[in-house]
Amino acid sequence: MTDPSPAAPQPLFRTLAVIGPGLIGSSILRRARQDGTIAAELVACDVEPDVCRRVRDLDLADRVEQDALRAVADADCVILCVPVGAIATVGAMVLPAMKPGAILSEVGSTKQSIIGAIAPALRADIAFVPTHPMAGTEYSGPDAGFATLFDDRWCLLTPLEDTDPAAIATIETLWHRMGARTRIIDPAHHDRVCAIVSHLPHLLAFTICGTADDLADETRSEVLDFAASGFRDFTRIAASDPVMWRDIFLNNREALLEMLARFMEDAQAMARAIRWGDEAFIVDRIERGRHIRRSLLENRQA
Repeated sequence: MTDPSPAAPQPLFRTLAVIGPGLIGSSILRRARQDGTIAAELVACDVEPDVCRRVRDLDLADRVEQDALRAVADADCVILCVPVGAIATVGAMVLPAMKPGAILSEVGSTKQSIIGAIAPALRADIAFVPTHPMAGTEYSGPDAGFATLFDDRWCLLTPLEDTDPAAIATIETLWHRMGARTRIIDPAHHDRVCAIVSHLPHLLAFTICGTADDLADETRSEVLDFAASGFRDFTRIAASDPVMWRDIFLNNREALLEMLARFMEDAQAMARAIRWGDEAFIVDRIERGRHIRRSLLENRQA
């Protein structure tokens, strides 16, 4: 007689509500649909009727709502996947409708601004666990998501000092089941790290593409015709959602401006090295770039 198969883990939540089923939100729904141990019922919510219709067509959730208050009323966990500039507003709107003991989370790319803005609306009987999955593409909308988006990627958790440890552990388990690695860090440190590894590269990509577009017509045409891989990489990043990145830049302005100032100093140093033929300096900078790329590959982040 063979031993019975081990029982599958029980779902973390009876009901999980995702507000904003775009790239991140729809990927969460897809993974939860596929996994089966995250939630027994999935609820998706968006104010746009066309988005709701598409979510139904894709069968991403058991229930689709336009009314956020209806969407969260019975949820054990609510994840806000709306643009950074709207997270606090939407959070303050749904918090009064959430049931005691539920968990509120979000996936914004900045943390201090979100935590500060939503703080007045927080309830003692609802745990708030901010997160930031470090994964994405340049695409947006319900069709952009995929179940493996978070595999082997980092999800950073930035809980408040008085957050219930059990709620933090539950959200950490949620992201592990999404396929992600997790780390708990301070919100201010999060914002500085993301300013250099994510926000500044996007700012540079948008700026470089804008510079190319501002060139004289003949030169711009040649740029588009003869674009090499380096420029194509920038255009991929620059194809990202403008509203999302506007909100990120404005909500993380202090850390981003600090990193931009440091980058400009380093760019000036590189310009001086090129002007004066300082080969050692140039090679050193290139080697450091190569080393970072190798480290990313070894860490399975590239």
